[in-house]
Amino acid sequence: MNPLIAPEAHARGHRTALSVNVNKIALLRNTRHLGIPDVVKLSRLALEAGAQGITVHPRPDARHIRAQDVFDLAELLAQWPQAEYNIEGNPFHNLMGCVRELCSQGRPTHQVTFVPDSEDQFTSDHGWRFPDDLARLQPLIDECHALGVRVSLFMDPEPGMMAAARSAGADRVELYTEAYASAFGTPRQAEVLERYSAAADAALAVGLEINAGHDLNRDNLTPFLRAVTGVVEVSIGHALIADALELGITETVRDYQRCIQNAYSPAHR
Repeated sequence: MNPLIAPEAHARGHRTALSVNVNKIALLRNTRHLGIPDVVKLSRLALEAGAQGITVHPRPDARHIRAQDVFDLAELLAQWPQAEYNIEGNPFHNLMGCVRELCSQGRPTHQVTFVPDSEDQFTSDHGWRFPDDLARLQPLIDECHALGVRVSLFMDPEPGMMAAARSAGADRVELYTEAYASAFGTPRQAEVLERYSAAADAALAVGLEINAGHDLNRDNLTPFLRAVTGVVEVSIGHALIADALELGITETVRDYQRCIQNAYSPAHR
């Protein structure tokens, strides 16, 4: 991912990029038939505020992001050539159909994140397991690479799984951070963070890049990035959109960028 040409955009390479998951905007819109809030408009505001990417997770039941949103947002990202589009979901449901169609049309598709959720699952709650999932995943990872798309695998923070994820062909892993978020502010925080740090070290050792996401927020993001080496991207949706109801999307994205900057600033360590 490269920096955006936008107000408050920041250079990549030395700090973590912020990808805004806009599912919850679509969820609110879908409660009425008025087309508001507008997913594309608010995604544009997020990019203008300094987000380095947009994430969507189109599920088969279309309870939030719909197929049309995936393509409308691809058109938006075409206007932001230095931003990235991350499409996540279960590759055995509807995800690969979206990816194939986007690529056939030459629309921006920078990264897919494979998530092992079921069709009726409330939210993502576990990562892939190896060697159990290897035979199923490898052909689809190979297909994405043939299409020119980076593959990230949604993974629990287990160091022993990282080499297997790399052997499957993954370019990145997205560390599932719910366990950290649940432990944040409790006596278990340091212990749980150590698991994530060890998993990140194991991933880096085999040549994987590291993403992270799930229940990260303005309180717990900075400590996580200070403790876990090499996180190149965080994907944040629920908390960020909730904060935007109070602060507005522009100020919220800027505040999350401040949280990221603080993790890299010696003055805040």
